[in-house]
Amino acid sequence: MELCSSSSPSSSLLRRSSPIPELSFSSSISQFQLKASTFAKPRFHNLRIIHASSLAPEETHQGLPRDSPQRLLKELAQRKQSTTTTNPKKKPPPKRFILRPPLDDKKLAERFLNSPQLSLKSFPLLSSCLPPSKLNNADRTCIDEYLLEVKQSLGYSLEPSDTLSDENPAKHFDTLLYLAFQHPSCDRARARHVKNGHSRLWFLGQYVLELALTEFFLQRYPREPPGPMRERVFALIGKRYLPRWIKAANLQNLVFPYDDIDKLLRKDREPPVKSVFWALFGAIYLCYGMPEVYRVLFEVFGMDPDADDCQPRARRQLEDVDYVSVEFEGKKLGWQDIATYKPPEDALFAHPRLFRACVPPGMHRFRGNIWDFDSKPKVMQALGYPLPMNDRIQEITEARNIELGLGLQLCFLHPSKHKFEHPRFCFERLEYVGQKIQDIAMAERLLMKHLDAPGKWLQEKHRRLLMNKFCGRYLREKRLHNFIIYSEEVHDRYEHNRRLRNPATTAVQQAIHGLAYTIYGKPDVRRLMFEVFDFEQILPKAVV
Repeated sequence: MELCSSSSPSSSLLRRSSPIPELSFSSSISQFQLKASTFAKPRFHNLRIIHASSLAPEETHQGLPRDSPQRLLKELAQRKQSTTTTNPKKKPPPKRFILRPPLDDKKLAERFLNSPQLSLKSFPLLSSCLPPSKLNNADRTCIDEYLLEVKQSLGYSLEPSDTLSDENPAKHFDTLLYLAFQHPSCDRARARHVKNGHSRLWFLGQYVLELALTEFFLQRYPREPPGPMRERVFALIGKRYLPRWIKAANLQNLVFPYDDIDKLLRKDREPPVKSVFWALFGAIYLCYGMPEVYRVLFEVFGMDPDADDCQPRARRQLEDVDYVSVEFEGKKLGWQDIATYKPPEDALFAHPRLFRACVPPGMHRFRGNIWDFDSKPKVMQALGYPLPMNDRIQEITEARNIELGLGLQLCFLHPSKHKFEHPRFCFERLEYVGQKIQDIAMAERLLMKHLDAPGKWLQEKHRRLLMNKFCGRYLREKRLHNFIIYSEEVHDRYEHNRRLRNPATTAVQQAIHGLAYTIYGKPDVRRLMFEVFDFEQILPKAVV
């Protein structure tokens, strides 16, 4: 392969000046340097041909002639390979961009049928929070090493939960407890089934904590408005206060096995602690229920609602001259009273004490007024009330329906009407509990509906479905906003100003959910949300 040509003037000048042999790119050339003086118009002052044998040893090309093109191509390929391995310019694409062949129907069916999420028919919510695949040997090793310390700190039996019967939801407590401590900064959190299982637990646990403390403070302070109670809740489970509770239970070494929790920055300390704290109560709620949530909060972590740093800021309080229920009069309920309370057999409501804490006894003075005769039948027809109940005495059904009507009137009673004279004669306390119960009802719905979704995706889906503007719009679509009781001074203002009207309709809609939870329980909240108001917007619309 010759580089010199007789047609070029520079090559002819080079041949006349000195007899240089014809050049070829072969490994036999030792060192060759072209001088700039031999060219008429030199372009390079130092043009150096690199020794090809430094890149490819000669003994690998012994079977090929010196001037063969195959030999040149092999040397160029070896040179290119050596440069790409030592200093690669292009990185390979990440694995998530590499297309994989889809699973066939048989493998996909086996994957779903063998998943632990489909193993429990009697506990669908618990089953949906199990990992999507079975735990491997590395997970079992972590359970054997660290789970005994966790269970001892929380006050549980050290025996493996697998020995329990299948009818007991606590059978899967070890698995959920292991997932609860695998926050995103852990080594095992890289596994997909561990990461998704942990994120789904903290997604549920945050709403469990909110509902538990809301019910606790509503019954502990029957005269207090929701504003101070929200401050009390934040002082207990706000993310800046959670590391204190983790240290109180001696769990900081399990959350940060290689770091000192006191020396970490807030941005490095609070997110893992918050994730573990929420996921822990999600696991406890699934296996043991709400009474165990109260025990761990106030006994294990040592939360004190009477502490100085838990008190709300000082504010002007309206004088409350109305009575409270007899069970709240003259005493302040503790967490043991809330956790161990069981309603009597002939109770009118699913949560009778919570109903008495939200609906004051003085509401009976509004029985028989114009709203009771004119608006209540239309509201009850739109909401599907009263629900059929199997009561052994007819008087129990009649008394429940009377209380239901008074509770509905309280849900539509705007604060502008009676709040300044009677602070509890408005929907604020029912709205407070309604917010929390609709949050947890939607969270449970999403968990059971999307088995393979991680917690962050569920959180965003939850936020978009329960926006305040949507809650009020669903109430207005039922034309129920026309029955809200405003004060005469502000009635026209709220009717014609959507910036005032829309938040009021949102509050009424949430108060209806709170009333449904206290009277009929969580199933009726699901009925209202997904059948009456259609929060997911999947039901067919009526053709007008």
